[in-house]
Amino acid sequence: MGTNLHNLKAPERSRHRKKRVGRGQGSGLGKTAGRGGKGQKARTGNMNFEGFEGGQMPLQRRLPKFGFKNPFRVEYAPVNLDRLDSIFENGATVSLDALLEKGVLSKKGVLVKILGQGTLGKKLTVHAHGFSASAKEAIENAGGSVVVIERHPAQGTAEA
Repeated sequence: MGTNLHNLKAPERSRHRKKRVGRGQGSGLGKTAGRGGKGQKARTGNMNFEGFEGGQMPLQRRLPKFGFKNPFRVEYAPVNLDRLDSIFENGATVSLDALLEKGVLSKKGVLVKILGQGTLGKKLTVHAHGFSASAKEAIENAGGSVVVIERHPAQGTAEA
């Protein structure tokens, strides 16, 4: 008869009774409850927390802090020309509200930069915060125009 899930048994002597400490001298774990006498490990309270090094200055406190997050960095939501070409009609005006309405942008108040990936075969008037040189050239070659939206001072100062 083979071993199956319905007749599995734990190996002999592998199942131990729970240690009931501090229950009298006769139990073998009375008085100091198996902790020995005095010392840090005899006391209550967990001293085995992550990073504890027995009172020595822990590694995460010995090492210097690192990293820097520039509060003035400007993050743009990129939009490519081929996306504009597929969504908008010839002669349309591409504004931030129109991009939001068509689902190109996920939320209001983001900075938009038009990038030159793909081709543009329609005459569009594009309003955005930034344009790559190739995108600007492609829009103007298609007969469209480029309108740069001025950023609010709170939206950052760095150029992308």
